Amino acid sequence: MPTTPTTPALDVRPYDALLLYSFGGPNKPEDVVPFLRNVTAGKGIPDARLEEVGEHYYGFGGRSPINEQNLALKAALEAELAERGIDLPIVWGNRNWEPYTADAIDELEAMGAQRAVALVTSAYSSYSGCRQYREDLAVVLDKRGQLDESGSTTVQFDKIRSYFNHPGFAQANVEAVLDGYAELAAKGGDGAAARLVFVTHSIPDTMEAASRVSHATYSAQHLDLARVVAAEVSERLGHDVAWDLAYCSRSGPPSQPWLEPDVNDHLEALAAEGVRDVVLSPIGFVSDHMEVAYDLDTEAMETATTLGMTAVRAGTVGTRPAFVKGLVDLLLERAAMARGEEVAEATVGELPPFRSVCAPDCCLRRDGEPSGLPALCGQELYR
Repeated sequence: MPTTPTTPALDVRPYDALLLYSFGGPNKPEDVVPFLRNVTAGKGIPDARLEEVGEHYYGFGGRSPINEQNLALKAALEAELAERGIDLPIVWGNRNWEPYTADAIDELEAMGAQRAVALVTSAYSSYSGCRQYREDLAVVLDKRGQLDESGSTTVQFDKIRSYFNHPGFAQANVEAVLDGYAELAAKGGDGAAARLVFVTHSIPDTMEAASRVSHATYSAQHLDLARVVAAEVSERLGHDVAWDLAYCSRSGPPSQPWLEPDVNDHLEALAAEGVRDVVLSPIGFVSDHMEVAYDLDTEAMETATTLGMTAVRAGTVGTRPAFVKGLVDLLLERAAMARGEEVAEATVGELPPFRSVCAPDCCLRRDGEPSGLPALCGQELYR
């Protein structure tokens, strides 16, 4: 696997804060429906239906693991910055639950931050993984009267590029998959015959089509990284690893096409082919939040057991050192670019580094249909 080239100087200017920007999740049963109202705002979904959807959360005590995992990542980033002698405060904010985007902006303003860089806890480029966060920032600032037509704000925001093909993210996934194969062997599985199934969050076909403006579609980004990870795992194990990409967590009406195959359907197809051992790698997720805890650890594992398969779930990148170090490298890279310096943007695979300053038509919700909402960290604002 290619190694990270020499990183820029340990200089984070012009940034005086880092915004760790995530999805958010409920902390107790009473939070579940209000949280889901935020997630589905504008879609007219009745509370009765949200209660049904919330059963996944109630099965875990009404608490999503994502918040604790974000705090763990924040602490790991702070430790890595301190190890490098970098003094940069980190503020945590979420789109859909406390601390909200507005809370994070309040904290940034209170500390006197003038220019912050946003690190989104989504590695891939798509509407839900990139633009929706940029829109949320802009909409919140607009409602506060802090956004003018040029995009000027009290706190100026840039963003770190989508990092699915950064060496740190790739290496951390390789390590997680190798750990998964070791666990499979401990369970008596046949690693040489096991199928490696990469899993990510499904999105509507219309969003997939719109994502192609960002150099490559959402699915192509995953496939590019999967090839890199599978090749490295094959070399480390000493034998070729057969692999596939499957999806989980689809929602919306059955009439709306989403990316397939669903991981459970795919496990059934593999079983029909005679595959008996499987390693599931949640390559589309940064941490073990609800989509992993329920859709893979609960639902997919039940499917595998019913099919008579020996299955293990590899870890997410979480706070693995390679991932955390890579994020700080990306911070330094973005800071150098903001200062106008030439930077070697480290990547693995065949796709180029994605944009740090998004194009106007980048990551739309649907192909050719701008949302009409303003979006920060791009070349222009939609009004």
